[in-house]
Formats: sequence, C-alpha cells, structure tokens
Amino acid sequence: MPTAQRTGYPTSMTITFRAATHDDLPAIVALLAADQLGATREDASEPLADCYIRAFKAMQADANQLLAVAEANGTVIGTMQLTFIPGLSRSGSWRGQIEAVRIAASHRGAGLGRSFFDWAIMQCRERGCSLVQLTTDRSREDAHRFYAQLGFEASHIGYKLRL
Repeated sequence: MPTAQRTGYPTSMTITFRAATHDDLPAIVALLAADQLGATREDASEPLADCYIRAFKAMQADANQLLAVAEANGTVIGTMQLTFIPGLSRSGSWRGQIEAVRIAASHRGAGLGRSFFDWAIMQCRERGCSLVQLTTDRSREDAHRFYAQLGFEASHIGYKLRL
C-alpha cells in the first residue's frame, strides 16, 4: 500500500501515512482508548489482548481492508480503517468506508486530520471507488463539524444492533 509524506507539519516534522504493521498495534489501541467512547470499550494494557491481534491478522488477510497510521518522526499519532466495499447499487460501484479515525490530542488542529483524509480519499480513488462514506457517533460534535468541512454530507441515518 502506498505511503505519503508531508513535511513542515507543524514545523519540522515529517508526517507519513502508511499501512499499519504489527508493531504499531499498541499505539493504535492506545489511540482508540484515548477518548470518551474508547475509554469504556478498549483495553490498551500491554501485552495487548489476543482479540486485537486476531482482528489485525484478519484485516491483513483481507485485500479490502487497510488499517492505516499517521506517523510523525517514528511515532504513531493517528489511525483509521479503510474498507473497500464492492456493490451492485450505483451501477456496480465500489465504496470506501472510513472508520475508527483517531488523531492524538496533541496533534489536533494543525491540519493533520485533513491531510490524512486527503490521503485516504486518494486510496479510495486508486481502488476505483465512486463514493467515500463514514459513520460517526452522535456525541462527536467536533468530528461532525470536521467531516462537514471536508465536504462530507450527513445524508443518511445509521442503525446498529449490538450482538
């Protein structure tokens, strides 16, 4: 999977967007656990629980999954999961689904999220997707504003059934 680099963020940092590796898992899970929702459902203690290792292996084995990271000078500071979904609707088009987006609190507000999304959307275009979609929790009002600024429209109502 292609990587992309951006220099000058915020001053002399080099940011790299790339596919995650097994070594990135502790940092990714820590990012997932470092917010009000993830704090109640994730376990970032080390060694990582086997459930995270199994999920990562399943994602690596599936060509339509991409767990991505944003890295600054060797440190993971962001993550997201891209899923490429084939479908019959929209004349058999593919969709890119963006989920589990997290940027370290210390790196928010300086354009990293926008650059990460630009990179993700480029990955979707390169895979032939005609649509990029995402879901976000109703309580994440800052995220809603951010996604709207990126051009995403709140066009649907989503439902979930916990199993």
